[in-house]
Amino acid sequence: MKAVLIRGDGIGPEISEAVVKIFEAAKADIQWVEAEAGERCYKNHNSPLPPETLALIKELKFALKGPLTTPIGNSTANNFKSANLAMRQALDLYANLRPIKSIPAVKSRYENIDIVIVRENTEGLYAGLEHNINPDIAVSLKIASRKACERIGRYAFEFAKSNARKKVTAVHKANIIKLTDGLMLECFRKIAADYPEIIYEEKIVDAVCMSLVMNPEQFDVIVTENLYGDILSDLCAGLIGGLGIAPSANIGENCQVFEAIHGSAPDIAGKGLANPTALLLAAISMLKQMGQIPCADKIMAATLKTLSDNKYTTKDLGGNSSTMEFANHIANNLAA
Repeated sequence: MKAVLIRGDGIGPEISEAVVKIFEAAKADIQWVEAEAGERCYKNHNSPLPPETLALIKELKFALKGPLTTPIGNSTANNFKSANLAMRQALDLYANLRPIKSIPAVKSRYENIDIVIVRENTEGLYAGLEHNINPDIAVSLKIASRKACERIGRYAFEFAKSNARKKVTAVHKANIIKLTDGLMLECFRKIAADYPEIIYEEKIVDAVCMSLVMNPEQFDVIVTENLYGDILSDLCAGLIGGLGIAPSANIGENCQVFEAIHGSAPDIAGKGLANPTALLLAAISMLKQMGQIPCADKIMAATLKTLSDNKYTTKDLGGNSSTMEFANHIANNLAA
């Protein structure tokens, strides 16, 4: 089967190569078709997201994407739009699925964390509708449509139902942002009535942040809008040991793009220090969606075995191995 591979910026090429090597060792039935996006692509082709890349993803249906760099803007900057956001909007990848699950071999402050964040991926403040009223005032518009709210709400409850999850928590700020977040809650309440077997609750985003730090075990599936979901998923990654082990999937009706939650980390690019686990876990999820479950399970078992021996992991996980040394050990454990 064919899938698009976007190696990305910063540490992207290194961790992408690690995944490719592991998949080759596992004899996964996958043929990578490479495409470009991000900052390096912008420098080479004057576009961070060429039409050819979008067309290829639409054709092949599955893509694995390394992290992409987007320059931080300012009040007068005319930087290119985030390729990540542009891709999600152009391909209508409306659901961002971010599983946060403890790995026993990875030390963290908590154990047995198993939370899934379902984030609306196309609207909110991330719609990018901004303008300057004058040199001293800038405005950003938050967008919420009934269609998008109903669609992400339905996805969250269907995910909970099909994965034997017991509770869905809607995270909002409707006490202050009454219209957009209010519309989201209105849609979620209507959908929740169709799933009486699933507990439904609503919590304000700042209270959720405190609760996640104090008692994260109370959460199961979290569904929320774009910005809150982005922030909460990073917070939750901290509960299990960091962004280096946190995968992500962008789901649409016609195609899916898998990636790590973390960014391109340009400060360590090319040094062999990057941890490829998050991208590998995302690739394993993609392999399952492609129907190659036995192979995915085999790679996952080899990954967990490698993580259990810290001396073969990257520095951020307590080991001394380089990116490719870590990948080599996973490859070796495939046959163990």
